[in-house]
Amino acid sequence: MTDAELAAAIAREAGALLLGVQRRMSGKEAGAEGDRAANALILERLAAARPHDAVLSEERKCDGSRVETSRVWIVDPLDGTREFSEGRDDWAVHIALAVDGVATIGAVALPALNLVLASDPAPALPAAANPPRMLVSRSRPAAEALAVAEHLGAALVPMGSAGAKAMAVVRGEAEIYLHSGGQYEWDNCAPVAVAQAAGLHCSRIDGSPLVYNNADPYLPDLLICRPELAATILSFVEHMKPA
Repeated sequence: MTDAELAAAIAREAGALLLGVQRRMSGKEAGAEGDRAANALILERLAAARPHDAVLSEERKCDGSRVETSRVWIVDPLDGTREFSEGRDDWAVHIALAVDGVATIGAVALPALNLVLASDPAPALPAAANPPRMLVSRSRPAAEALAVAEHLGAALVPMGSAGAKAMAVVRGEAEIYLHSGGQYEWDNCAPVAVAQAAGLHCSRIDGSPLVYNNADPYLPDLLICRPELAATILSFVEHMKPA
């Protein structure tokens, strides 16, 4: 089984497990059990299939030894715990492989939609809308995102988890996902791998590359968008900076 096939298979299996939890439970109890059970399943599958690779998971304490390795699986067993706990469908499972700091392989499951999007085979991008649509947080849209949306005349599309937002761009439900409110590597590594494979622009909001497997996994901002919009967005964000 290739790395891409493994990522997709684990994402799909973890998603099925989480749907079972969501059917049995609700509220914070469901979120806690979902995080625990999906994490246990993912770590078990990776240990069996790729015993020599390192793993960085949101739900497991990291001892730092992974930074010395080339191949690191970066996973979020349940991206969007709040949405999951509320019985919504905008949550995801992230399984990614970073090689030498690059998001190389990724699979994002959207279990409530019965979808798994992967870097291989890469998704085909639907036609873009004009004016563009921009994904924002349901509760705390980033100031930069709101400013960019106003500048472009973009319609705002509130949505839950980072993975759901990124995959909405891949699926043609929006053209831009700009985030500056703080994330970690597990929040975006798998979505970035899938989005890049689909031909989307992926970077930090200053245009620099997204680099993974850092000692500190905090990765506060990103831009995923249609490639034809990237230069305009990056230039606008650059000119927003105080002099």
